[in-house]
Amino acid sequence: RRRSSSSLRGRAKRARRSVEVPGSGRAGGSVGCPPPGAPAPPPAPHLFSDPAEIEALRGNLLAWYDRCKRDLPWRTLVRGVWVSEIMLQQTQVATVIDYYNRWMQKWPTLQALAQASLEEVNELWAGLGYYSRGKRLQEAARKVRWCWGVGGVSKALCSLWVGAGSHLPCLAGAASCWHKATGVVDGNVIRVLCRLRCIGADSSSPPVIDRLWDMANTLVDRSRPGDFNQALMELGATVCVPKAPLCGECPVKQHCRARRRVSGEGAVPDVEDCGKCVGGCPLCPPATEPWDSSLGVTNFPRKAAKKQPRVVKTATCVLERRGCHGAPEYLIVQRPNSGLLAGLWEFPSLLLAQGLQEEKQQEALADHLQAWMGWPVAAGDLQLIGEVVHIFSHIHQTYVVYSLPLDGDVTLDPASSPSRWVTEEEFHASAVSTAMKKVLGDTWAFPSFPLGSSPQPLSPSTPSSGHRLLRDGTFHVWDHRRAVLR
Repeated sequence: RRRSSSSLRGRAKRARRSVEVPGSGRAGGSVGCPPPGAPAPPPAPHLFSDPAEIEALRGNLLAWYDRCKRDLPWRTLVRGVWVSEIMLQQTQVATVIDYYNRWMQKWPTLQALAQASLEEVNELWAGLGYYSRGKRLQEAARKVRWCWGVGGVSKALCSLWVGAGSHLPCLAGAASCWHKATGVVDGNVIRVLCRLRCIGADSSSPPVIDRLWDMANTLVDRSRPGDFNQALMELGATVCVPKAPLCGECPVKQHCRARRRVSGEGAVPDVEDCGKCVGGCPLCPPATEPWDSSLGVTNFPRKAAKKQPRVVKTATCVLERRGCHGAPEYLIVQRPNSGLLAGLWEFPSLLLAQGLQEEKQQEALADHLQAWMGWPVAAGDLQLIGEVVHIFSHIHQTYVVYSLPLDGDVTLDPASSPSRWVTEEEFHASAVSTAMKKVLGDTWAFPSFPLGSSPQPLSPSTPSSGHRLLRDGTFHVWDHRRAVLR
């Protein structure tokens, strides 16, 4: 749904400088006028330069939006627009709706959010991914609470932008909530604009993003900026989709040069077509990537090839014991407050060196647990469950999962990471990642056979070889096998 903000953050800052901030008495410069020393504007075929066409596009798009917009819970609530735009980064609308409703129910005001703990925020955000977004939302709420009394609405509005990490959709929120005539550029808008004007250069490159911002600010309707931005994003989400776009239903198809090129395939090129600027145009497709007639309008946009994700392997141990009511409990530890999955809870884990053999992996994990818990752990005590594969945006993560049932509590080094025992229900209610939920699910994904109703209790001195404590409090034995869960 959303393009990652890391490649766009600088453009967001420049776009904010062109927006009039309420109460500041300062307005940005005229849209489309490059500052001194800026590169020359691209050829006319890639621009919207006809005022009549711009006005027609605005009217057609807004009329379609009024008829066809989806009924989304954040459409009318000022704070809801802001929250939803952050949640929707890199996340589908269908996934966000449930999280959004639970978020707004738990923190109905900015003050309530500002007073929440980061642990509470992470618990609710668990499973949505890109966890720094939730942290930044809370940081922004705290800044708003402070800035409102110190600098009024102007400073409070700015703190929303900064506190959310300068994410571009905040500008859409500004247009919707404060009716500022500023455009917005996200993944959906990039796709729509690139097709409307046959922009075939790398759509993630800074020069192209800058031009798309100029275009978005030119097109935005001055009387309904928020609705126009929402309409443009809605068009990209529902009609001008990445694959199999519904061109026949598009309300701005008469303005789409990609569609014109498809329908005029083989005809004499129009003087307005991109063909006249081949060779020196910074927005045309490179010569190495010619037009593919089988793709139609999906020739646009084009992106640079993605880097291969970094391959990481981690040994993870599910430590479990019989709880006070007979049901199993699991030991989870908290990750550091910075880096990937910051502040979330997980099973004790150890990053493995590349190319380490399976036997050595097990020994390394046993040594890690022994140093951490303070009593001997033999590699043979660890029961191999299988592998869990989880794909992050830039990491191909494999968890090698082991199980170690225990009897009694575990004494940990006070200097080690925070830890606690949780039931299965408490585990799923905690701030744990989707990957860790996969790990726990895979722990139960093997055949089991009853040993009897009164097995001997497990303890650190009594290895758990072949035994398993089940949800109902009984012990089972399983056949060792290698399982991979994706």
